[in-house]
Amino acid sequence: MVEQLPEGLVTPVLVVDADVLDRNIARMAQAARTGGFALRPHAKSHKCAEIAGRQLRAGASGLSVATLSEAEVLAAAGVDDLFVACPLWLDAGRARRLHRLADKVALRVGADSVQAVRRLADAVRGSDRRVEVLVEVDCGARRTGVRAADAGRVAEAGADAGLRVVGAFTFPAHGYDHDPGARERAARDEEQALAEAAESLRERGLDAQVLSGGSTPTAGRHRAGPVGELRPGVYVFNDAQQLAIGTCTADDLALCVATTVISRPARDRFVLDAGSKVLGADRSPWVTGHGHLPRYPDATVTALWEHHAMVRLPEGAPAPALGSVLALVPNHVCTPVNLADELLIARGGVELDRWRVAARGANT
Repeated sequence: MVEQLPEGLVTPVLVVDADVLDRNIARMAQAARTGGFALRPHAKSHKCAEIAGRQLRAGASGLSVATLSEAEVLAAAGVDDLFVACPLWLDAGRARRLHRLADKVALRVGADSVQAVRRLADAVRGSDRRVEVLVEVDCGARRTGVRAADAGRVAEAGADAGLRVVGAFTFPAHGYDHDPGARERAARDEEQALAEAAESLRERGLDAQVLSGGSTPTAGRHRAGPVGELRPGVYVFNDAQQLAIGTCTADDLALCVATTVISRPARDRFVLDAGSKVLGADRSPWVTGHGHLPRYPDATVTALWEHHAMVRLPEGAPAPALGSVLALVPNHVCTPVNLADELLIARGGVELDRWRVAARGANT
């Protein structure tokens, strides 16, 4: 955790502890190797070329992204193996971009409908390199993805259209829960859904070479079997939500927002200069307030405005002095990273570098 902030910071600013970051990356890479899984981390959590490079050097087989524009940014930074882990619906502009990207990198994309795979086939026809396709199946998140039993139908349509369908993927969003049993159940749901999807493909004469799942909460909870690839993202930084549900400890928090106490309007309240335009507005049922203050763990960030965070102290607790700079851990780290131009990298209270959030706003 960022315990020592560099002096003289202009706040608010996102600060990353280099040692914790590297430890988190190494630990996940080792866990994947030990479990026999390929690791394809989700870069939407950091959107940063320097962190992508660290993950690849630690043994990641490639990276996952949420959008074509994230893929384009990372490809320009030298990442040559990418999976757009979202069912793409291609308009004419995206089709042209996908075609160009497929000629530059090893590219894998997701789809969850017959109509979508036909559009994909039209988009990449004539490319020098074939795009791989994974069919998304729903394992309980109730977001995107077909029923596992229907994966073969979508895959067959893709294959008939000339696509190289290589397997299936899923996302266990229902593993985000303060109940540790929920993470175990979500991991089992992933395994079952991907096993059913693989069988559905085989019934259509297709080989499920890649079965991709995983998230930060379910990482480390999979058994040997159907899941062959993991796609955790938040683990590089962790956040207040991961702390609350028990996925990480306070020592694993690599990122905080350095923020200044700008007002003390009452004995039991103070105000910080990091509002929703820095932290985002994500709430979680398992997190009290809008973030976690390590120095004041019993305090609650009760409200956010665009440039203000209101903090309420327990009765009798001393308030920080005006001008104090505090570390505030966001609830969901992906949003503040996407709102920032850069990450300040520090070690032991010393600024080491500033890394550009290269894929900031890359949402198309």
